[in-house]
Amino acid sequence: MKFDTPAGQNPIDAMRVVGQPLDRIDGPHKVTGTAHYAYEWHDVTERAAYGHVIGAGIAKGRIASIDTSAAERAPGVLAVVTAQNAGKLGQGRMNTAKLLGGPEIQHYHQAIALVVADTFEQARAAASLVRVAYTRSRGRFSLETEKDNAVKPQGGDTPADTAVGDFDAAFASAEVTLDETYSTPDQSHAMMEPMASLAEWDGDKVTIWTSNQMIAWGKGDVARTLGITPDKVRLVSPYIGGGFGGKLFVRADAVLAALGAKAAKRAVKVALQRPLIANNTTHRPATLQRIRIGANKDGRITAMGHESWSGDLEGGGPEVAVQQTRLLYAGEHRMSKMRLATLDLPEGNAMRAPGETPGMMALEIAMDEMAEKLGMDPVEFRIRNDTQVDPEKPERPFSQRQLVECLRQGAEKFGWASRQANGSVRDGRWLVGMGMAAGFRGAPVMKSGARVRLDGDGRVTVETDMTDIGTGSYTIIAQTAAETLGLPIEAIEVKLGDSDFPASAGSGGQWGANSATAGVYAACMKLREVVATKLEFDPATAEFADGKVSAGGKSVALADAAGDGQLVVEDAIEFGDLDKQKVLGTFAAHFAEVGVDMHTGETRVRRMLSVAAAGRILNPKQARSQMIGAMTMGVGGALSEELAVDTTMGFFVNHDLAGYEVPVHADIPLQEVVFLDEADADSSPMKAKGVGELGLCGVPAAIANAIHNATGVRVREYPITLEKVIGGLPDIA
Repeated sequence: MKFDTPAGQNPIDAMRVVGQPLDRIDGPHKVTGTAHYAYEWHDVTERAAYGHVIGAGIAKGRIASIDTSAAERAPGVLAVVTAQNAGKLGQGRMNTAKLLGGPEIQHYHQAIALVVADTFEQARAAASLVRVAYTRSRGRFSLETEKDNAVKPQGGDTPADTAVGDFDAAFASAEVTLDETYSTPDQSHAMMEPMASLAEWDGDKVTIWTSNQMIAWGKGDVARTLGITPDKVRLVSPYIGGGFGGKLFVRADAVLAALGAKAAKRAVKVALQRPLIANNTTHRPATLQRIRIGANKDGRITAMGHESWSGDLEGGGPEVAVQQTRLLYAGEHRMSKMRLATLDLPEGNAMRAPGETPGMMALEIAMDEMAEKLGMDPVEFRIRNDTQVDPEKPERPFSQRQLVECLRQGAEKFGWASRQANGSVRDGRWLVGMGMAAGFRGAPVMKSGARVRLDGDGRVTVETDMTDIGTGSYTIIAQTAAETLGLPIEAIEVKLGDSDFPASAGSGGQWGANSATAGVYAACMKLREVVATKLEFDPATAEFADGKVSAGGKSVALADAAGDGQLVVEDAIEFGDLDKQKVLGTFAAHFAEVGVDMHTGETRVRRMLSVAAAGRILNPKQARSQMIGAMTMGVGGALSEELAVDTTMGFFVNHDLAGYEVPVHADIPLQEVVFLDEADADSSPMKAKGVGELGLCGVPAAIANAIHNATGVRVREYPITLEKVIGGLPDIA
């Protein structure tokens, strides 16, 4: 199905099943332990062995020698895999660093060996017997130090620089100006489930039960890395225990499990140890951002400039932290630049809402600071600079943009009008303040396919390699099929996460829900056509409801079309260029109230509100869960999350969940979410968008702005830990 014109009236608009707050159909499996996560496949193969990964002990250099002889003689050991005996390996299209290093070392904890044994304990013990000697090279580990050596990045989907009008002249002549620098730290995905895989060979074909968000990408990169054709690779990943972008691409566990299984001639399980999740896999890279805003005294922005510096391994790409600034606010004269430094730290890559998350952490503080300079309310300042067209390409309108409505509804519901002057509200030992920020995240779409099967008992099975990373894919896909075919949701079975199924959009970038359900809709519409034709109805006029097909006063059970067999159809949604003609985006207004201890500088978030405009909400219960999960991650980003870099040795020091501090239940207050009524006909036949990342974009800045309102202290360096606040607190009476 080609989607190249705005959606008209279609079966989804009935909203009998789609749009309803149904419970997750996979929930019972998860709470009873019958949902198979990657390391929990116990019944698909016999006598699985265990692999233990050895990570490099240096950040840059070479392996001078590696002695595996003692490990090979250890009890239970079946094989030791290194770059010396693994055979020629390629490199995945999505990987910056090699997944099996040696002799060159590109970053700390790069995998250099896998020890395979009968038990996990034997593999771990034997791994300690491997002796590695290194020749260390000087590395580059500090973005601040390397900032002046950063260069204009080449390639990629996002241009490095943009310019409209004459920014320099407009900024120099502006009546009110802001010129400040902000920083965001390296961050870890910190998902609960580690990267884990079970691999088994059947002749020259390998099956890998793994934890991967993008099955089609993963299958291709496994094939490229192992030097085999894609038809020799099967990836299975029906349940994923959190990803946040860290499982978008194949990681070392999958490739090493496959290599270990080949060497041991047995199925092999591999799970990355927690320290390797921080240093061996990907992370959100740190940024330095300079933002300049010029405005007239009436609060109209005349000049908007945003420059960002980030770092990555050689061959990597930048954190695209300027992309929201190119779209979010009006202003005739504009400039944005990205610069990329080469760093020898572990690979920087996508983490939930890449670009907009760190970009808005800076931009939305800058907007608050500018409002203060102008003597304007921060909400009103944002409303005054709203735009309904792309500021850099005014001929390109937004398909829908209800940011102003989000701001107004949020301000009213949160009680924004009662906000007091900075540092003026006390509650016992707590200084109390309110803050807000706008939220923005793009709404991209991707081709997505599905297969549907109608059985003679009237049940429908949906098969697609779409994944569920805790987001509710099983349920919204079932809702889509039920709505389109006029069946109760109980009549739908959904099978996900298998590369033997049609390729989907996968889970990432906030494109998953809209794209994958649109692909299922396309397949179901094709099935409707086949069913109607077989039952001698006109496909254009036949109605599908209550398990029946009806037209012209005649009604036949849907199941009759299958008879004693099955009807099987397959289709995909392919998107035209509507997203080029219009800007597809999602918008929010985030509000937070905090208390800051006047003795210690400790910050506690007291309440939060997000009002979102994100197209049709396919399942409000699941969408709310997505939003509050993202808001929670925003609390961590604001107050605690930071990968601390050892700039001498080149690794992340706090590489576990004890040292890398994420929010826990006690840190999270009342969270409210409001969705505006919206259906975007330009986005897909579903008229949906996405919310999984929108709920994070802007939240840390709302908390930062609330801290400023509570204390009068402005912090421009995340995370906002107490030592950055305490020096500016008022004297205790």
